[in-house]
Amino acid sequence: MATLTAPARPLAIGPLKLDTPVVLAPMAGITNTAFRRLCREFGAGLYVSEMITSRALVERTPESMRLIKHHESETTRSIQLYGVDPKTVSQAVSMLVDEDRADHIDLNFGCPVPKVTRKGGGAALPWKLDLFREIVEGAVNAAGAVPLTIKMRKGIDSDHLTYLEAGRIAEGAGVASIALHARTAAEFYSGHADWTAITKLKQTIGSVPVLGNGDIWSAADAIRMMDETGCDGVVVGRGCLGRPWLFGDLAAAFAGEERTAMPTLGEVADAFRRHAELLVEFFEDEDRGCRDIRKHVAWYFKGYPVGGELRAALATSDSLARIDELLAELDRSEPYPGEAAEGQRGRAGTPKQPVLPEHWLASRELGTAGRDEVSAAELHNSGG
Repeated sequence: MATLTAPARPLAIGPLKLDTPVVLAPMAGITNTAFRRLCREFGAGLYVSEMITSRALVERTPESMRLIKHHESETTRSIQLYGVDPKTVSQAVSMLVDEDRADHIDLNFGCPVPKVTRKGGGAALPWKLDLFREIVEGAVNAAGAVPLTIKMRKGIDSDHLTYLEAGRIAEGAGVASIALHARTAAEFYSGHADWTAITKLKQTIGSVPVLGNGDIWSAADAIRMMDETGCDGVVVGRGCLGRPWLFGDLAAAFAGEERTAMPTLGEVADAFRRHAELLVEFFEDEDRGCRDIRKHVAWYFKGYPVGGELRAALATSDSLARIDELLAELDRSEPYPGEAAEGQRGRAGTPKQPVLPEHWLASRELGTAGRDEVSAAELHNSGG
């Protein structure tokens, strides 16, 4: 395993101190309480909720209120918010702070999916410098002593990059850290992340930590990113899908230990079963929890000799008892398959033309006329 050329220092995000400079990236439908608890059982870091829509939170929709709940074992409660209206975002932040529901709040400026960018949100929003500044400044003020951070992408596409200007604005507004997914919205999850952009952002931002995100599939990748870019920490997303033990690898690597998990098929099955159990507890519904674990089957068993029929059966199971029956069919002694279990996982696809509001790229300023349109465009559902 690669080791840092210099020992990793604890990552300070405002008053929060992380001995392992690792953050779990918010992923819609993935980073719920169940998955966060599982990852925490294997390693260390800051574990962030899936994205919550500010409007839905302010309106206290049942789903948004459920998604912001944390298990008592989650000692640092971290929530990511999305929004396009400065007032609504500030109200959502104030609610979390005033009601003592979060110890860390992150704002999403990186989501590339059409239902978000077509409203001017996610990765599209930093193009409007006045709107971005107003949202971030208002959120920081509303957060008070609770550290508020941002996560963003390089920009909309290669001709409309925003990350350096947005980084300077966020630093000036008083954010506690800045995370950069080194792709544009147009790249979606395709190709390779441009780590040189992380280097440029780190060289631009001097007073707050800069975190790198993109193509961290192993602890060695995280070490290499920090060595090559000089960033202060890493954000891990798709690389931990079906591999919660990656956080143990990361903790070991940053502690200077040459240790990498190579789980047998039995150990993978145990982690899968534990994940399903935690999902049932999270949803308070066995059928729903067992339905939710289905999307994780391919990620957990990637590279292992698990036949198509058994995989299909796991992906249609409707109870923990049925999952137990199916897992009992596995040869638990099967060793770690090496390269076959490594590498990219999760969505990748091809570059996509970003879906934006009409005339969005005509100006870097939203202006007064655009304020009402943005406010009306605030999404009413959580996730994304």
